[in-house]
Amino acid sequence: MTNVLLEKKGNIAVATINRPKALNALNSDVLTDLGELVDIVNADSEIRALVITGSGEKAFVAGADIGEMSTLTPEEGEAFGKHGNDVFRRIETLPIPTIAAINGFALGGGCELSMSCDIRICADTAVFGQPETGLGITPGFGGTQRLARLVGPGMAKQLIYTAKNIKADEALRIGLVNAVYPLEELMAAAEKLAETIAKNAPIAVRACKKAINDGLEVKMDDAIVIEEKLFGSCFKTADQIEGMSAFLEKRKHEPYQNK
Repeated sequence: MTNVLLEKKGNIAVATINRPKALNALNSDVLTDLGELVDIVNADSEIRALVITGSGEKAFVAGADIGEMSTLTPEEGEAFGKHGNDVFRRIETLPIPTIAAINGFALGGGCELSMSCDIRICADTAVFGQPETGLGITPGFGGTQRLARLVGPGMAKQLIYTAKNIKADEALRIGLVNAVYPLEELMAAAEKLAETIAKNAPIAVRACKKAINDGLEVKMDDAIVIEEKLFGSCFKTADQIEGMSAFLEKRKHEPYQNK
């Protein structure tokens, strides 16, 4: 990967999109590298949580690469959208939790990338938006779908139709992000959150993610069956036995072993 840097820190990993001169804009090469990132993380059982951020202090991802998109035919545009959607869907369905640490501009594809993560936290300098209608296109990497699910159809339509940007405090108010931090504190907060998640029983955490994501796609009667099966699958794992034994014995559990 030449456009994405990956650093492991114990049981967490930090992926940094690294095109600072282009404000980390997403072109085909970056999307391919993000797909490779998913492969690497999926293959490493030691990684229990992933933080995604952008290099520099100006941008998380300022958007998709307009230079690359400007000459696309309708068929090429659809293929480019599919490339981005396929990669972002793979990020969204990673078994482990993902945290977007949004350190600046998160516009267009950058906002869409952040929405494919489980949790979003941002710097107080962050700016969000789906500016595509101002460029003569629609959001193409899931923005029309995930934004409506996160902040409601009315607010999503307003943001997308107007192509207006919003600042961090407004993103927090509408529920697009979970928390806002001073820029210099953002990565420490993201890594602390990832480490807190990583200390819990990994099998149970992954089951919770699957239960939430899969359950949101079906009716409640079917959703609770998904939960029941995943709940049951945790029993007789070594981590469940240790966790409950420690509770009953009034002691701190041993570090969870992911088995």
